[in-house]
Amino acid sequence: MLIVMNANATQHEIDNAVRAVESLGFRAHVMPGATRTAIGVTGNQGAVDLSHFENLPGVAEAIRVTKPYKLITLDLRPERTIVDLGDGAKIGDGSLAIIAGPCSIEGRKQAFVVAEAVKNSGAQFFRGGAFKPRTSPYAFAGLGEEGLKILAEIREEFGLKIVTEALDESNVDLVEKYGDMIQVGARNMQNFTLLKRVGRSRLPVLLKRGMAATLEEWLLAAEYVMAEGNYQVVLCERGVRTFAQHTRNTLDLAAVPAVRRISHLPVIVDAAHGTGRSYMVTPLARAGVAVGADGVMVEVHARPDEALSDGAQSLKLDEYEQLVREVRAIHEVIA
Repeated sequence: MLIVMNANATQHEIDNAVRAVESLGFRAHVMPGATRTAIGVTGNQGAVDLSHFENLPGVAEAIRVTKPYKLITLDLRPERTIVDLGDGAKIGDGSLAIIAGPCSIEGRKQAFVVAEAVKNSGAQFFRGGAFKPRTSPYAFAGLGEEGLKILAEIREEFGLKIVTEALDESNVDLVEKYGDMIQVGARNMQNFTLLKRVGRSRLPVLLKRGMAATLEEWLLAAEYVMAEGNYQVVLCERGVRTFAQHTRNTLDLAAVPAVRRISHLPVIVDAAHGTGRSYMVTPLARAGVAVGADGVMVEVHARPDEALSDGAQSLKLDEYEQLVREVRAIHEVIA
């Protein structure tokens, strides 16, 4: 259910409503907005008597929520969520977030060459995998903590915010130590233990859509994170499995406006995994911005033909620079 406070409700009245929720054994999620504060209620297994809250001081109304998700919806928070990583690096504030870097950290020199190009492009977010879930057990699976240390060096040297994937709960502990944003990959979108763990983290979460996930399943995965108290979630459309053979995945651009119609969370597109073909990355990144995405994620490598993972979908440095110019031009037109 949802408790909507009056526009002039005091902090004492908000706290009083929270205590009323908790006294019934439920969890209260306070969401301040531009004109009002809403309180989402979770933990109830059935209908809740609205009279418990309707007559509390400062309460405008209590609303029964019939949708499967409660916290991610515009009903709870009409204003868009802005995910703030600090130092002016934000996603969802109307600017275009560009998250770029190699698929995996292969070594310090390789990572630093790409990081310099990302910094020079004006982007604020650097992506790179230290832990890589690979289809083959014999493929390069990342450098682990050593890769995270290189990422931390990049943050120190270039001032870029680090976005990197955690595969399990122990990975989250390490990413919290070295990174700025935890990526939950497509294969782990419904790893509910992991979702709950990142929901208890102090770091923002980048939640990728599963390769065969419906929109509702994706949003409910975000609900898992938020139900644990972490409301700093960015959704990432990265392509789904279809019958198509001309691409690695089919980038579902319709997901962007569909999410915006339902949720206050920022949504970006991963044009690299969404296509799997480097020549398609820039056109699909342009399209993602055109349909209203808050940002794009792309893979960049100085020598894609030598990359230890996902070289076929990685842009060369000059191709990346061209992409940045083009997506920013489109964003300026539609912003």
